[in-house]
Amino acid sequence: MAACRQTEATPTPTLPPPPLPSPYPATAAGTPNPPAGGYPALVTVTTAAGSLAIATPIPAAVPATAASPAAQAFLPVVGAGPAPTATPTPTHTSTPSPTPTPTIDFAAVRAQLRAQGQELAFVKIGFHVGVGGNRHGLGEWMRRLDMAGVPFFLKSADDAGPLLEAQEIARASSVPHVLVYRRSGNDYDTPDYSLPAAEAARQHWERHRAAWPPELDPSLVWIETVNEVDKNQSVWLARFALETARLALADGFRWAAFGWSSGEPEVADWQSPPMLEFLRLAAANPDRLAIALHEYSFMAGNIADQYPYKLGRFLQLFQVCDQYNIPRPTVLITEWGWEYQTVPPPERAMDDVAWAAGLYAPYPEVKGAAIWYLGGNFGEIHNQAQRLIVPVLNYALGNYFAVPPPSTRVPANPELYRP
Repeated sequence: MAACRQTEATPTPTLPPPPLPSPYPATAAGTPNPPAGGYPALVTVTTAAGSLAIATPIPAAVPATAASPAAQAFLPVVGAGPAPTATPTPTHTSTPSPTPTPTIDFAAVRAQLRAQGQELAFVKIGFHVGVGGNRHGLGEWMRRLDMAGVPFFLKSADDAGPLLEAQEIARASSVPHVLVYRRSGNDYDTPDYSLPAAEAARQHWERHRAAWPPELDPSLVWIETVNEVDKNQSVWLARFALETARLALADGFRWAAFGWSSGEPEVADWQSPPMLEFLRLAAANPDRLAIALHEYSFMAGNIADQYPYKLGRFLQLFQVCDQYNIPRPTVLITEWGWEYQTVPPPERAMDDVAWAAGLYAPYPEVKGAAIWYLGGNFGEIHNQAQRLIVPVLNYALGNYFAVPPPSTRVPANPELYRP
């Protein structure tokens, strides 16, 4: 499979951000302001599940005022408890193992939030797997999240095995897990730009249809057929996407378009007539069509480098949709992380995961982000990423975000989340 393309992200002019205040409700009187550094202070509230520590809004860069209510998600934190032991990923079993660590009663929290006019949002950070590598503990991650009612996000390239296990879990569950498959290689990554877009789409789609693993259910697993396309062909790619979308819909698939590299495309690329037509089609079919994006920092020491031009670039797409009165389409961040061969140590990586989880939480259209990479052939990154499975699991079981209800459009304003 192809690695992320490490192009230098050039900051480009963005559309004017929507004005504040945001639709987030203000915190209760007496809630302390976030401390310097962005880590939330805690207050205690009582739910049907007992007392929970509720974090004040993050980030600290957007203080609450009388004219501008606190504009960020609320993050409850439950005590960490003893760490679970990672176990090998078993094959084709949906029987969950016991949960040795405290887990939030998400059903009780959801009921409480809805009574307050808010909605529950989960941690959306998942994993990207592939052939080989080290995914020790991935099956436990899937089953534990499913047992707790927390959706997981899993992307696999070329290896249908992990997705088959995830698919069987999803079939036996009402939890809306998000699964993505891509066939990689020179014949599959990008279309033939020399052809008319519709013909290239037909040929490319037929090639991927023939390579689709028959054990995977296309009504449950998204197919991603292109990877890190040429942004200079954006108008052609929009026409290609329109035709591929029609083919995918006719064949009963869920299709994710583009797979843009981190830092791409430019704002203008979302605004050509054929691209706007595709965005309208995707918005009209949110369960069947999606935009696939990659969000990397390209720096192991700074996940927010040049934010929001690399991580957070999805906000430009939403700004364009808002400008043209197009409902925001489904977004799958199918590759997410630092560098193509490096993941930071867990202690530092989890700070970055927590920030990104807060960035994506208020946007229900963003279904998840897959940490690169548990597969083989990219140095030791598979072993480095594997060390995050248990911390990411514990974080997802012990944290949530209180966000506005789906009927409320949260501003696509990057200043609300700047670290």
